[in-house]
Amino acid sequence: MKMADTGKREVCEDADETCKPTAAKRPKCGAENQPDCDGGGECANVLSGFKVKSVLRDSARDKTIFIHGTVEDQEAVVILEKTPMRQDDLAEIFQECRLKLQMKNDIYSTYQLQPPAHLNEIKTTVICPATQKHVKKYLSQEMFLVEETGEDYLSTTLPYIESQSFSVQWVYNILEKKAEADRIVFEDPDPDTGFVLLPDFKWDQKQLYDLYLIAIVHRRNIKSLRDLTSDHLPLLRNISKKGKESIQKQYGMPACKLRVYLHYQPSYYHLHVHFTSLNYDAPGCGVERAHLLTDVIMNLEADPQYYQNRTITYTLRADDNLLLRFREAGRC
Repeated sequence: MKMADTGKREVCEDADETCKPTAAKRPKCGAENQPDCDGGGECANVLSGFKVKSVLRDSARDKTIFIHGTVEDQEAVVILEKTPMRQDDLAEIFQECRLKLQMKNDIYSTYQLQPPAHLNEIKTTVICPATQKHVKKYLSQEMFLVEETGEDYLSTTLPYIESQSFSVQWVYNILEKKAEADRIVFEDPDPDTGFVLLPDFKWDQKQLYDLYLIAIVHRRNIKSLRDLTSDHLPLLRNISKKGKESIQKQYGMPACKLRVYLHYQPSYYHLHVHFTSLNYDAPGCGVERAHLLTDVIMNLEADPQYYQNRTITYTLRADDNLLLRFREAGRC
């Protein structure tokens, strides 16, 4: 089951990624006859036959490990992520935990703490069958900074995008209510200025600290930030206003506690806007990728063609085919 940014609905961080960044996919790896477990009940262990090939990346900071292997002879990527502790669980953790002393020095002591089993969960994302692109996506690699001019976009980036088969059918499934309809928090059905708002699968919805929602526009002719002009200001203002109002109403989080932004390069080429809690250091919220929606609106108010002309700086992984295009053009 692919969950993401990561699941969860998993966000595809690479510009050449064809996987679905924000939608759940039921695996075929030994799970064809497994009971449905969307209701919160326990599922049969689809990982019982998982055979490890390699560890692609291990992030001690994020307490996440990315593993490549096979399930019933199908390639798979498994992501294990330690779930955050919640304040409501602390009393039970302290009362029922097991402690093993590691070190004591004067007033300082450290222990290995084993909490109750039901409070010691690991969030698990399974991508199966996984393609080589999925494996490369999670492999630890060097990053390179690219300065893309408006001319670079037209001569290098856009032809690359158009030459690839970046499927966004999963997006259309959401917009047409063929999938994930029960997860939609808010919808404005207007074909020009409307959008759907739903939680990203990186957010387990158990606490507001890491709140993360995605607004996906109904219009199908806007690939990314580069396509935006002043003609799209009504759409962007509507997303900003109604998205914030909906989150305030649904979750009680005011606009002043939200980070609202677009990615460039995006994970997938259908315009979408990220809403995250300011407390959450969400993947891709750094200055080399995130563009605040308020800034985008003001830039287009000042210059209707701002994003057609400006130089946009972003990072690409060493194995990204778009990076190869820039190198061939002598731009990196």
